[in-house]
Amino acid sequence: VRGLDVVVNSEVAVAAGLASSAAVEVTFLGLLNEVFDLGLSRKDIAEISYTAEHDIMKIPCGRLDQYGCVFGGILVIYCRPPYDVEEIVKEYNFVVLDSGIRHATADVHPRRQSEIDEGLKILMEDPDVPEDIKKKLGYRYFEPKWEELREDELMPYLDKLPPKSRDRILFTLRVHESTMMALSMLKGEIYTIEEAHQFMRGVSKDAIELAKDAEKKWGSELAIIGLVMNYQHEMLRDLYEVSLPELERIRDAALQAGALGVKISGAGLGGSLIALVPSEKAGDKVLRAGIKAGARRGWVVKIDEGLRREV
Repeated sequence: VRGLDVVVNSEVAVAAGLASSAAVEVTFLGLLNEVFDLGLSRKDIAEISYTAEHDIMKIPCGRLDQYGCVFGGILVIYCRPPYDVEEIVKEYNFVVLDSGIRHATADVHPRRQSEIDEGLKILMEDPDVPEDIKKKLGYRYFEPKWEELREDELMPYLDKLPPKSRDRILFTLRVHESTMMALSMLKGEIYTIEEAHQFMRGVSKDAIELAKDAEKKWGSELAIIGLVMNYQHEMLRDLYEVSLPELERIRDAALQAGALGVKISGAGLGGSLIALVPSEKAGDKVLRAGIKAGARRGWVVKIDEGLRREV
């Protein structure tokens, strides 16, 4: 391996919840792989990029950004060894709205993670919590088997926790359950809005009504994806507390302009919102409305393929 001069030309907004750091890591490693014939697989590039940011730079990120940049598309990322992805082929239209409010993952994530850790410690040391539940928990936010835990089994013990810890754990459980439902639909399972509603505890009436209207116009798939996005934004706002009034104004304007679902992208407390729209034309209208409501800039986008070589 020898030295080389590199010029970085990026259109990815920095500190906007759009994985700008992962984009640089992945493309630079992809360049080295091409120039020096390193023989790295896509998974190798994603893992090394994650290690560079998480282990070397000490940024409390997950694997989502690096794997998303490498593979593109819609991914199911399995975040326990041996770490893998499942690719789902679908086409959708989105609008990205950059609020212009800068944030740092290193400022947001550690606070929320420590609040989850505090709640987990109390649960693990509570003699009333059954051992079969404790086996699915742990002392750190990354230890629980979230996919095996159910809100009903934890609820009798969550009221013993500080309110913030209780809310952060509820957020994690609810977002996971709604995500798994959405993934099963993307893989071919058929749901109506009423059936999907059962996987979203605490979803607002407004979100349900919007989804029912979208179902009539655009069909169940787009309507349910929009509903999940709106539900998860409500959880990010109300249970994880990473929204801001400025973000809510932009989001409300996007929904009123025809977006089917709008949620925070990234760590929150600034950054960007991503909106699902039924068409590029509808996206143009949503983009204009979002900018008028305070977004600094935005883009109408489609799902892309990820890391590739362009000559």
